[in-house]
Amino acid sequence: MSATPPAGSASLKLARSNRQSDSRKRADRVGDLTLRLICLGAALLAAVVLILIAKEVIEGAQPAISKYGFSFVTNQEWAPPLEKFGGEGLVFGTLITSAMALFIGAPVAISIGIFLALLAPVSVRNLISPLVEMLAAIPSVILGFWGLLILGPFLVGTVEPFLHDTFGFIPLFGAPQTTGASVFNAGLILTIMVIPIIASVSRDLFMAVPRDLQDGAAALGSTRWEVIRGVVLPSTVSGIIAACLLGLGRALGEAIAVSQVIGGGTESHLSLFKTGGTMASIIALQFPSPVSALHESSLYYLAALLLVIGVAANLLASWVGYRFSAAGGISR
Repeated sequence: MSATPPAGSASLKLARSNRQSDSRKRADRVGDLTLRLICLGAALLAAVVLILIAKEVIEGAQPAISKYGFSFVTNQEWAPPLEKFGGEGLVFGTLITSAMALFIGAPVAISIGIFLALLAPVSVRNLISPLVEMLAAIPSVILGFWGLLILGPFLVGTVEPFLHDTFGFIPLFGAPQTTGASVFNAGLILTIMVIPIIASVSRDLFMAVPRDLQDGAAALGSTRWEVIRGVVLPSTVSGIIAACLLGLGRALGEAIAVSQVIGGGTESHLSLFKTGGTMASIIALQFPSPVSALHESSLYYLAALLLVIGVAANLLASWVGYRFSAAGGISR
């Protein structure tokens, strides 16, 4: 028969446990405070970096802003030897190629995400997912080289004549050009570049939707498409907008690939089949070369406009995501 432990030992163990519990609570409080400060510092650091970038770009663009003002955006003549700088054609080229990339790439990428997350077998998902993500790893110069040598001639010989013959009454589909360098080619290259980013983020979002919600909707008689439309998409719409914003950021800032296939023009026009230019491509091509002070300041002006467009798109996406969340998602 085991001896009964003295009563004092039990109280001693209880007191020791209480002391350890108190020290553990103090350590947890210190750890929580430290984590909070670290996260706050990281958030503030991101804001400070953004402010410093904006400050540097705006200060560099100040001579061009003082000389041209808002007329820089409304004038399309870009002639560095004559000290004439207008960014209308470059701004228009940036917006049209980026919009084309999102208009084509976002539906394709979201469809890929839906297939990989909700429709494909696990074996197929494990095979295709790395291949989709590998598109993002291809250097932009390789994509531009491929677009110039392979995609461009194919567009000139097949796609552009067909689009012109079928939709030629629309100004976007004007007369085809003899070379493969065009705004249309640049938009397709950017489409290829934004698809893996949007697809990867969308796939992860769709896989994060609780399975119970999908099973509940299916148990009520919803078809697979109704589950996706009524449960999955409303639950992830703000994340999808953020994914499209990431794709837009790459489309706006990609310089090498676009400069290879867009043709280097600086005029604004509605036809997708003509040459054009973007702000990022002009900055990348002309900034390293010997330039005048006004030329350099004009390139800073383009960078400032690019920053403003990116920030405005971010704010718009945040507002749209907030409105969707406040409205409870997409109405069925």
